[in-house]
Amino acid sequence: MVEQGDAAPLLRWAEGPAVSVPQDPALQAGGWVRGGSGDGRVAAEAPRRREPDEPAPPEVLLQPGRLELGDVEEDQVVAVFVVTFDPRSGNMVEWCLPQDIDLEGVEFKSMASGSHKVQSDFIYFRKGPFFGLACFANMPVESELERGARMKSVGILSPSYTLLYRYMHFLENQVRHQLEMPGHYSHLAAFYEDKKGVLHAGPGRGGSLPPVYWLPSIHRYMYPEMKITHPAGCMSQFIKFFGEQILILWKFALLRKRILIFSPPPVGVVCYRVYCCCCLANVSLPGIGGTIPESKPFFYVNVADIESLEVEVSYVACTTEKIFEEKRELYDVYVDNQNVKTHHDHLQPLLKINSADREKYRRLNEQRQMLLYSQEVEGDYSPCEEDLFVLFFLEQNNRIFQTLLEVSASQDKTLTAEHARGMGLDPQGDRSFLMDLLEAYGIDVMLVIDNPCCP
Repeated sequence: MVEQGDAAPLLRWAEGPAVSVPQDPALQAGGWVRGGSGDGRVAAEAPRRREPDEPAPPEVLLQPGRLELGDVEEDQVVAVFVVTFDPRSGNMVEWCLPQDIDLEGVEFKSMASGSHKVQSDFIYFRKGPFFGLACFANMPVESELERGARMKSVGILSPSYTLLYRYMHFLENQVRHQLEMPGHYSHLAAFYEDKKGVLHAGPGRGGSLPPVYWLPSIHRYMYPEMKITHPAGCMSQFIKFFGEQILILWKFALLRKRILIFSPPPVGVVCYRVYCCCCLANVSLPGIGGTIPESKPFFYVNVADIESLEVEVSYVACTTEKIFEEKRELYDVYVDNQNVKTHHDHLQPLLKINSADREKYRRLNEQRQMLLYSQEVEGDYSPCEEDLFVLFFLEQNNRIFQTLLEVSASQDKTLTAEHARGMGLDPQGDRSFLMDLLEAYGIDVMLVIDNPCCP
């Protein structure tokens, strides 16, 4: 089952509004500023798509559904908060900065249903346009008023989650501090003053969010240096947990289906499964995905998110609330522990592992073993196992779409069994998957692979 590496924070995916910084000579000297906008601000360079023959940059940020070049980002925290469980009132936000920010529902997102059964946990979630990370802890106390247990979460909101992992250690320390010394918020206030980005009022261009403006860094000396860790084992644990079924999840992720993962607490490791599932659908070919929604990681969701999930056409999320299984209108694929299922008849064929799936899984494990051997014998840890996992599926996806684009540009637009085998697919076993893929991405080809169910 799941082994080491489950407590490692997430990296390498970001989504959020544009980031701007004040045009200040001191900041320019510090290397923050990249170019002028002509209006007194200096905006961060926007990511651009790498051409197929262009060398990879030193740092590539992986965003589900696409591979993009990413600049080094600055800290961007728009809120910090403390959530507590009150025996009389339930979950409630006891403190936050800024005081006027909308945190409705955060008291449930940052303290998952069933958390009272675990001593500690961490939770990734979405709140409107923001991503959140909260650390939860449960401490026994000799208090009748608190019914023998004190439970709190300390968390932050950010326009992206690329750098949220940096604050994991700090949040873990702060939730312990809040349990032992309730009501002392000075370290959190100093942290917010240091890291805050101010969202200015008024509509952004094209109805998008306004940019985040940065204030000078202050009070750095007021809280401990934060430990930065890497999510070692995140992808490998995903492979070990699901086994060959990652190929089933891969197909559903590439088709942008609504995928909901159920698991009892702790929920932190399940947030990793959401992230890994999104990483299965990376494509770096230009022109792919323009007509299909992005694969959105919603991370942890609860009953308060039902209304927002009703309007989503594609997402990957996790929950600890079993009631979601009954609400079939909210999802296409339901993952209960290691059991992947769907209630849609037309998706049932995708639940079957075929010979091409087994071959891909064999190759993936073979490459992993070769990498582990080279690391042990030669001491070469570049690339790491996580890179191998992501690139394996990226190359697989690129091969499929490159073939489909070439066939669609041909004169007869005919996709044959030979094409399917060349893409690493089973001509018969993956026929339903190919038909759904062509429809979802709007690729104009004619499938001439016979349906084995029909004479």
